[in-house]
Amino acid sequence: MASIIFLDSPVCSGFSYARDPKGCDVGDYSSSLQVQRFLNKWFTHHPQYLSNPFYLGGDSYAGKVIPLIATYMSQGTEKRDQPLINLKGYLIGNPITEPKFDKKCVVAIPEPIDDAIRRKFLLEESIEPNEAPGRPTVDCFTYGYYLAYLWMNNKMTRDALRIKEGTVGEWVRCKKEVPYTQDMPSSIPYHRNLTTRGYRALVYSGDHDLQVPQLSTQAWIRSLNFSIVDDWRAWHLDGQAAGFTITYANKLTFATVKGGGHTAPEYQPEECFAMAQRWLDNKPL
Repeated sequence: MASIIFLDSPVCSGFSYARDPKGCDVGDYSSSLQVQRFLNKWFTHHPQYLSNPFYLGGDSYAGKVIPLIATYMSQGTEKRDQPLINLKGYLIGNPITEPKFDKKCVVAIPEPIDDAIRRKFLLEESIEPNEAPGRPTVDCFTYGYYLAYLWMNNKMTRDALRIKEGTVGEWVRCKKEVPYTQDMPSSIPYHRNLTTRGYRALVYSGDHDLQVPQLSTQAWIRSLNFSIVDDWRAWHLDGQAAGFTITYANKLTFATVKGGGHTAPEYQPEECFAMAQRWLDNKPL
């Protein structure tokens, strides 16, 4: 299907690190510039990939900064900065966008409920992502998180990934102590700028997501006031409805993933793979 670059960002998340602890203190703008610089260096060292169509992708909060990274890259291309990366567009799932639109859903039951109970409506078990998980039962949704924790902290895995000794201790899914500043108020202007300049965009939402509901995502997309090219319809996989989709002018496509939570590929990997593959191949969903 494609060659994939997986990047731990912002710095000090995952297996990434900074020689000076102050280097971990970044925000939306500075971390996006770091990603652009990383990609420039990577393509400089791997020029054989420069002619390939290149797409950026990310879910949840990454969905907010991906358009900013794409903007920095497109600006570099316009200036003819080297290397000339063949950026074609971006994919974002269940994306954070702007507080005005990013409204969580609340389950309508008589008594107040906490986040742990609310998440179980999506068959999720509540765990702290910045802590070592306890061992859940195999049928729990978070069993995959438990296996990921064991796998990522296995010496054979770290050796295979060439993690430098002494740089990162225990790997955890999320590091809440990273001093990250959310300094970009909205990504909507970047969406408008990129799509009106010809870059393709796929925005998708798990239709069971209570953190960034699909209705919120649809609201900010409609605020762009793009005309509709292919109206709201179901898209299918193996003869079954896998979600709904709508395509707008300026090469902007929105799709829902039936049964997907936050984030959709965790819940419906086959459907999300088919969706991404069709979109990357310039085929209708």
